[in-house]
Amino acid sequence: MFVNQELGSESNYDAVLIGAGVMSCTLAVLLNELDPDMRVLVVEKLHSPGLESSFALNNAGTGHAANCELNYTPVNVDGEIQVQKALEINRSFERSLEFWASMTSLGKLSPKNFLNFLPHISFVEGESDVDFLKERYEKLSRFEAFSEMDWSEDKKELQEWMPLVLEGRATNSPIAGTRIKRGTDLDFGELSIRYMNSLKNSSSVQIEFSTEVIDLRKDNKNTWNLTLKGSSEMRDVRTPFVFIGAGGGALTLLQKSKIPEGESYGGFPVSGQWLVCDKSDIAKRHSAKVYGKASFGSPPMSVPHLDTRWIKGKRSLLFGPFAGFSTKFLKNGSKLDLFGSITKTNIFSLIQAGLKNIDLVKYLINQLTQDHEERVDVLRKFIPLVDKDDWELYQAGQRVQIIKNSSQGGILKMGTEVVCSADGSLAALLGASPGASTAVTTMIEVLNRCFAEKMTTVAWQEKLKLLFPSLSKSSQKDSDSLRNLRDRNDSILGFSQSL
Repeated sequence: MFVNQELGSESNYDAVLIGAGVMSCTLAVLLNELDPDMRVLVVEKLHSPGLESSFALNNAGTGHAANCELNYTPVNVDGEIQVQKALEINRSFERSLEFWASMTSLGKLSPKNFLNFLPHISFVEGESDVDFLKERYEKLSRFEAFSEMDWSEDKKELQEWMPLVLEGRATNSPIAGTRIKRGTDLDFGELSIRYMNSLKNSSSVQIEFSTEVIDLRKDNKNTWNLTLKGSSEMRDVRTPFVFIGAGGGALTLLQKSKIPEGESYGGFPVSGQWLVCDKSDIAKRHSAKVYGKASFGSPPMSVPHLDTRWIKGKRSLLFGPFAGFSTKFLKNGSKLDLFGSITKTNIFSLIQAGLKNIDLVKYLINQLTQDHEERVDVLRKFIPLVDKDDWELYQAGQRVQIIKNSSQGGILKMGTEVVCSADGSLAALLGASPGASTAVTTMIEVLNRCFAEKMTTVAWQEKLKLLFPSLSKSSQKDSDSLRNLRDRNDSILGFSQSL
């Protein structure tokens, strides 16, 4: 454990985590499990955990395991499908399931509050896309992680998998689908709340809501000083470690930290929109997450999908995403966020990235000009028999896509990235999908990079093996190890009961 400069002072903490979304909450729980005496402060701008990017209707709620998301198996310049990213994401999500199973066994989480199992399906139409999906299926199903993937080109069978998608579909083009039954729907906002509830009995973890970090700076003693603005007062706190998990607000705070590692980053905000159907008679006819293929020239973020969702126990359907644009970095942010993030070290990267991504600009313009009828027409390509009055538009969350300076100029990056200071005293999380689904793996990366010495101690290693039993099974064959891990996770989390 870090030793506070002034033991017992209410202004000194061993770690300060900014934001109370699923990322910071995951890290808070991990730190508390590894060292229950570590004094941790979580600072949240809003009045409750998980209200921004983690809030259920602000994201897809998909447990991203690369089961059905075709953008995780890109095609290289030689026309070959790449599967490495899919395998990495699948491993990452399994680590999340392993952690939730362990926390459930300890009586600190209940999966029924935030997790539901349902199939993940990829669906395509047209000869070239069917060929792509077939090759993807053949490549992935060779691996144990995807060995239970089903394939079908039979319209009758596909209609059993996804009735709403096939009903009324009149086409002479070939269609195909893949399915993995062991898919998930997740309420990451509710998970954030449950994480925080599990820490209520800990005297060493403190959370301050309706509190904003307005400045952070490092003193000559290598301690971070943070200025907090609450509803009634301002105060300063000190800590040797800061984690910035503030969603779209992370970039601004990273820039305020002035660490050299953050200077090359810029960001471009993109908002999301869903068509939502809350009618129970329609929602109950669809039990899957069905992902299609982005149209030619469209960015990966535009992949259409029809999702069964459970939000606060209520079942509904979501279709999208439809993109919007705002200069805010957070849904509850300021319209000046984008302009305030532009600096002399990233302005040219922003311009270069814009010039390289004209297709994205065109896509956003098209999305912004759509009305309800046009959005419903897009939905009809997925579900032919649609009554527009059954669906309402909902404004989802803000995402800040990373723009990073490199030897090739400004590059727009679509994934999730951890930025750490050289001394490991600060870590910031930037980017979007797969995001929350890989929170556990990402926070372990933060621990390895920022708590390297502690992570190698016997005490922490033993506790890590209790939370992640697979860490002690390295002598087994990979396939056997994965099967055993999944059997364990499924039994604890209730997948076998959902069949």
